[in-house]
Amino acid sequence: MIRINNVLVSEGKGGVYGEKMMDGYRVWDPYRSKFAALAMKRKDIDLPPESVVLYLGAANGTTVSHVADYVDTVYAVEFAPRPMQDLMAVSERRKNIVPIMGDAGRPSEYAMLTEPADILYQDVAQPDQTGIAIKNLPLLKDGGILILMLKTRSVDVTRSAKEVFEASILELEAGGLVVEDTLWLEPYHHDHACIICRKKEISG
Repeated sequence: MIRINNVLVSEGKGGVYGEKMMDGYRVWDPYRSKFAALAMKRKDIDLPPESVVLYLGAANGTTVSHVADYVDTVYAVEFAPRPMQDLMAVSERRKNIVPIMGDAGRPSEYAMLTEPADILYQDVAQPDQTGIAIKNLPLLKDGGILILMLKTRSVDVTRSAKEVFEASILELEAGGLVVEDTLWLEPYHHDHACIICRKKEISG
């Protein structure tokens, strides 16, 4: 990841959503992007340039555009029509973004439009966030990385954020994932946690 004076940036043509520029780089604001918040809190996080990313919950393409500045290809899945319009406009400026209108909970509907992903990145505001991640695992390479941005209040408002977080970890492990790291995204995003997992490699 590229940093200038501890400011996270990405290399690409600016003016995607009115972002600031610094020395010719696009400033990646951790208060607007949960991935940027992750990168600010965990300095060793990386987006290898040869990576293929399956991005669930692409919204209007703000974070997608920055990810695309780093990696080979981003398959960006979004369900809502209005954000999809913005995502389409962003994809016109980034030829390595493949916008897909689809329901992240139904990966069979868009599986034929993607290729095996090195990184599965999920940021969806639905109750069954861990279930959605597990359903999409067939689209992730063995040994690939899942980065789940857990919106605890979208899962269950009757339980504490900590309880939702701990239950989600257990569900991911039961789904065949190895949890490698967890962290809360404070002060950038309240009641949001990041769970980083690796998909088990099938031996033989």
